[in-house]
Amino acid sequence: MRRLILAALLATPGMALAQSAPPISVETMKTVTKTLSSDAFEGRAPGSAGEEKTLAYLKTAFAQAGLKPGNKGSWLQDVPLVEITAQNVSPLTFTGGTSPLSLAYGKDMVVGTYRVTPHIDVRNSDVVFAGYGIVAPEKGWNDYAGLDVKGKTVIVLINDPDWQTPGLTGDFGGRAMTYYGRWTYKYEEAARQGAAAVIIVHQTEPAAYGWNVVASSNTGAAHVADAANGHMDDTAAHGWMQLDQAHALFASAGKDFDQLAAAAKVKGFKAVPLGVKASVSFDNQIKKQISHNVVGILPGREAPNEYVLLSAHWDHLGHCTPVNGDGICNGAVDNADGVAALVALAQANAKAGPARRSMVFVALTAEESGLLGSAYYGDNPVYPLSQTVGGANMDALAMYGPARDVIVIGPGKSELDGYLNAALKRQGRTATPEPTPEKGFYYRSDHFSLAKHGVPMVYFETGQNLVRGGLAAGQAAAKDYEEHRYHAPADEYDPNWDWSGVQQDVGLYYMIARDLADGRTWPNWLPGDEFRAIRDKSRAGAGAAK
Repeated sequence: MRRLILAALLATPGMALAQSAPPISVETMKTVTKTLSSDAFEGRAPGSAGEEKTLAYLKTAFAQAGLKPGNKGSWLQDVPLVEITAQNVSPLTFTGGTSPLSLAYGKDMVVGTYRVTPHIDVRNSDVVFAGYGIVAPEKGWNDYAGLDVKGKTVIVLINDPDWQTPGLTGDFGGRAMTYYGRWTYKYEEAARQGAAAVIIVHQTEPAAYGWNVVASSNTGAAHVADAANGHMDDTAAHGWMQLDQAHALFASAGKDFDQLAAAAKVKGFKAVPLGVKASVSFDNQIKKQISHNVVGILPGREAPNEYVLLSAHWDHLGHCTPVNGDGICNGAVDNADGVAALVALAQANAKAGPARRSMVFVALTAEESGLLGSAYYGDNPVYPLSQTVGGANMDALAMYGPARDVIVIGPGKSELDGYLNAALKRQGRTATPEPTPEKGFYYRSDHFSLAKHGVPMVYFETGQNLVRGGLAAGQAAAKDYEEHRYHAPADEYDPNWDWSGVQQDVGLYYMIARDLADGRTWPNWLPGDEFRAIRDKSRAGAGAAK
């Protein structure tokens, strides 16, 4: 159904159409990407010296691009965070089975906490396999039904129960991951259930990344939003374990992992106590800090109190697990080049002159920590979300060269599909629905935080049907990046990159944003979409006509 809607939305009636995008400065994008991803910026971790350098650089870059400070005369929006770094992590042990297991930190498991407390000690906690760890009343699904896990350790699977179902039909949308499949949800639900700890079994295909990504993303400093209760209502510990260790654990408990994992895919699955006990402990180095979103604006000429939002996250992982002696995760593609595109777009729009509506450019913090910067903006918007027309988010623009298509993340959700398709038509390109919807990309970048508040946001990725080499070349390039550079020290600037494909894609963002900013329409989510009611209520509260 969504594909039919996507095909039909070639343009939204009444929207203003910009001419083709002006040339987007490749030199600007190269300079910003090279600078932000250099070792001098130390991987741009929130709260680090790398953040200070990033903020200073972006304020200058935004000003030189022609933006004005966007937060009541300031470039910055404060985002209160707590940095938690696990130290002296003990092995995760399981006792009471046929043979005790001891899982090493980093190699066999990763573990951390959201609790703002100096020490975590989970000791002799009963272990329960809770399937996919999902409670979805609207789907008649409850993996915790009749189960009391207070003080216990739950083992859960990643993704949704029907992630292997061909097509997009099933209890949880078939291959398309829902939010129930994300690791963030697994942690949240285990906490709601009162569990002492939650451990996700890592499997590369349903997780959408290998163990190297899990280890590099979970063995350094973590960030949480500052909270009055110190997140003491969360689980004491959360983390991941390697698949082979899960097989060994279940075997020690006299169970077959593969059989129980298959059973967990069926509605009505009952959680299974494993009859073993888990223990893990670690210290926490805690540092409260204020991180920052960077906000700039191009005021509108006729409707300055209506806003179009463009975003990209500036942060990355900072210092991470060394590979071949390199311990800085520079994040050149993820997401220095997205921020570079944001600066280049600001530059191009400033040069074109004011649009009818205001255009807001936000470089967001703490995306890698769970979309914290965008979530804070959504909860504390600098500009009213009821007056925010819509926008676009840019994350990890790929250096594959020119493509005949773009991959739309979350197609058929909002009327912004029409804006994207109109811009694609002007470039002679097409929209391709995401080939791996099971990876849940819709829930993994900052547009999601705005969508949850009802603001339509378009998000797409570089296409894989390349002009040079076709689909095979594009798929190979995507696989190479994911396996060797994503969230790893190897994501570094390369002077030999082909920027022509990125320039194409940023041109699309220019046309979409300019069409929104010069128009009078208020795009909405399509009827039946999960965010439609939120948007309708928001716009009604602003006194807008439907």
